[in-house]
Amino acid sequence: MDLTIDRLETVIIDVPLRRPHRFARVAMTAQPVLLAFVHTRDGVVGEGEGVVPGGPWWGGESVESMKVTLDTYVAPLLPGRSVADIAGLWSDISDRVGANLYAKCAVEVALHDAWARSLGVPVHVLLGGLARTSVDVTWALGAEPEEVVVEEALAKLRDGHRSFKLKMGALPPEEDTRRVCAIAEKLADAAGVRVDLNARWDFLTASTYLPRLAAAGVELVEQPVPGEQVEALAELNRLLPIPIMADESLRTPVDALRLVNLRAADVWSLKTTKLGGLRRSRDIAAIAAAADIPCHGGTSIETGIGTAASLQLACAAPGVTWGSELFGPLLFTEEILRTPLSYVDGALQLPDGPGLGVQLDLDAVAALRRQHLTKET
Repeated sequence: MDLTIDRLETVIIDVPLRRPHRFARVAMTAQPVLLAFVHTRDGVVGEGEGVVPGGPWWGGESVESMKVTLDTYVAPLLPGRSVADIAGLWSDISDRVGANLYAKCAVEVALHDAWARSLGVPVHVLLGGLARTSVDVTWALGAEPEEVVVEEALAKLRDGHRSFKLKMGALPPEEDTRRVCAIAEKLADAAGVRVDLNARWDFLTASTYLPRLAAAGVELVEQPVPGEQVEALAELNRLLPIPIMADESLRTPVDALRLVNLRAADVWSLKTTKLGGLRRSRDIAAIAAAADIPCHGGTSIETGIGTAASLQLACAAPGVTWGSELFGPLLFTEEILRTPLSYVDGALQLPDGPGLGVQLDLDAVAALRRQHLTKET
């Protein structure tokens, strides 16, 4: 078998959503996705995905910036190298390109997929083997009015979902808090309710309103304050009787050590996209495990490719014991996999097969492919 890389190919697709998804700052009706393909000389193709939720507001990258970065600076570094040399390639890529973790994730996952496919094994074997074969899935609801959210949640209960995450931060804090408290009370006997502020509130606002959410039955609060304000996050974590989950505060292993030292969050959100890929996610999960902090499989609303990558990681990392939010493929109107990922009773099942365990439907990708760098061109 020849593990030598022949070339890197990137493609942007735009995948429509079943309903608008509203964050604290933006809303989207379609998800732009950057697909990365690593081709080996033996004809094996590894697939990876770069995606941010709703554009560059969250992580500073966009699918457009990812494509330019990968095509211009990363693609020339790969030909002639082995797909198994992931550590060496990561080092050389990072020497050429700082930050850009979403773009790097797309390539890093594609390298793992190509290597595992060449060996005929699942990606989780390259990550240390299985800790589990499925993960529970929390369904994320947008920052919509109470009646809209409750209607969607009740419908998802019939599909086996028993945990929901509500987006907050788009409304004034008093109004937003009343909205979420009302929703939590209506779902109290049927499902768990969590909230995600997307780093929207300051410490004073958070310390004023979060106790009301806890009293209403909200079971977890995700990233109430800006990511760099880790000391404020730690103070809120001490204040609240329910767990705080770190997301925007966690991007690097150094961030992980800071969160441990300050005991700033009781749960960590692992997103392979924001962390730069599978290996850094695995390393951060190990830091969390050493500190007895459970991890949650987070999402940037990926298609089946990115979701399968996160699932491989979640099933290989023993510390991912706080479930996941890997619902992305269920939110799209179009399926880009030949065989969709399987959700059973609110849990995502690990697929069989080499690599990521999934196969792209290239006809579907062609139909969704963006012909120019930007949609306006």
